[in-house]
Amino acid sequence: MFELAPIAMWIEDFSGVKALFDRWRDEGVTDIRAFLAEDLSRVAACTRKIRVLRVNQRTLSLFEARDLQHLVDNIGQVFRDDMLQTHVIELAQLFDGKQHFSSDTVNYTLSGRRLDIQLRGSVLPGHEDDLGRILLTTEDVTEREAARRAERAQTLYAKGLFDHSPVSLWVEDFSRIKLMMDDLRERGIVDLRTFTDVHPEFVAQCLSEIRVIDVNRATLDLFRAPDRQALLQNQHAIFRNDMQDYFREQLIDLWEGRLQHTHEVMNYALDGTERYVLLQFNIFPGREDDWSLVQVSLADITARKKAEAYLEYLGKHDVLTKLYNRAFYTDEMNRLERKAVRPVGVIVIDLNGLKETNDTLGHDAGDSLLRRLGEVLNEAIKLPNYAARIGGDEFAILMPSTNQEDAEAALEDIHKVLDINNQFYSSAPISISAGIAICEKGESLESAARRADIAMYRHKREFYAHLSRKAPGA
Repeated sequence: MFELAPIAMWIEDFSGVKALFDRWRDEGVTDIRAFLAEDLSRVAACTRKIRVLRVNQRTLSLFEARDLQHLVDNIGQVFRDDMLQTHVIELAQLFDGKQHFSSDTVNYTLSGRRLDIQLRGSVLPGHEDDLGRILLTTEDVTEREAARRAERAQTLYAKGLFDHSPVSLWVEDFSRIKLMMDDLRERGIVDLRTFTDVHPEFVAQCLSEIRVIDVNRATLDLFRAPDRQALLQNQHAIFRNDMQDYFREQLIDLWEGRLQHTHEVMNYALDGTERYVLLQFNIFPGREDDWSLVQVSLADITARKKAEAYLEYLGKHDVLTKLYNRAFYTDEMNRLERKAVRPVGVIVIDLNGLKETNDTLGHDAGDSLLRRLGEVLNEAIKLPNYAARIGGDEFAILMPSTNQEDAEAALEDIHKVLDINNQFYSSAPISISAGIAICEKGESLESAARRADIAMYRHKREFYAHLSRKAPGA
């Protein structure tokens, strides 16, 4: 049985090791593990005291030895390097009086090939006191351990990709949401959008049922969180305001079978700043039935959204005055025309003396006057009314659902703010000419704007006529 056993078997004499143990005990050693780990030469000394008495055929083939003598003569090549570290475990078990011991260790074949070994040993009956006969088995578990090492390496690799990804990553459990949706289907609900219109609390409940399993470093950086605990404890500060609307769309995607989807959403960092993110949602393969493992990636697109917002602003606003521009004014006119909003007040304003200022003091001085008038109109005109710069020195105000009296009151407010502004710039006061028209049912806005323009020019002529009468020598 010994010779034909399919596992490598050794019979060894540990009596020399027992003698070393006895001497060390006499010297006061009680913690053999610490004693051996302190100086691995002590482990090597134990190894040299072991005598190999017999091995089976499987042992010879495993370690690539011709015969017992060939193996014994080269035993130093078999037990070396990593072996000393793990040998401490076996020696400590024997030192503690165990009759059976085991360890995972490393041996080498005579050609130098590394072997992962699961070692088991038993003291043979009658040798409990002198350890003169010990039966050992050395099972080759290299393939198993190689697979474990590969698995550990793969796990570390995946963990490294997760932890060091430049994109915010969340691993979450949506299984409770899956159960809630399944329950709705069993109750006969077929349209989740309509259902959540009537029961918005369902969205809030689903949001509260998400369990966050892990987040990576980029997530903490994105949301300005000092650590994972601070992030998870303050999720209410991150996912707030319109977040339920965004999340509702995610739920509808899941309801309709889209287990992978993308949305642009807006969250908040813990310092209160806005974070626009591109959210990509994926249910892990194999978890499609219960949604117990989900990955959510958040790419920070805040800079892009701000750039888009600024470009949109530039498309609708005059850079110098910060008022709306002519393109917006035209679009708003068309919108009011399509909706047949009536009445609509139109005020056309012209900045007096801009050409003279440009000619005598330069365009910088003229631009300063335009900026100041922009400040005045931005202060005096509030939504739903709009003030726009529609030409070099010409401005227009659209006032939906406004009659003559309200339009005249608005123009009076503009003059009041203008007077205050002139007090701060007494050396360069500005004045305006203005015309009002009210667009009633049956008239186009364009026609009303022309009437306001004509009224403005009439006022402007009166202004310059009055100015010439006051001039010296007039």
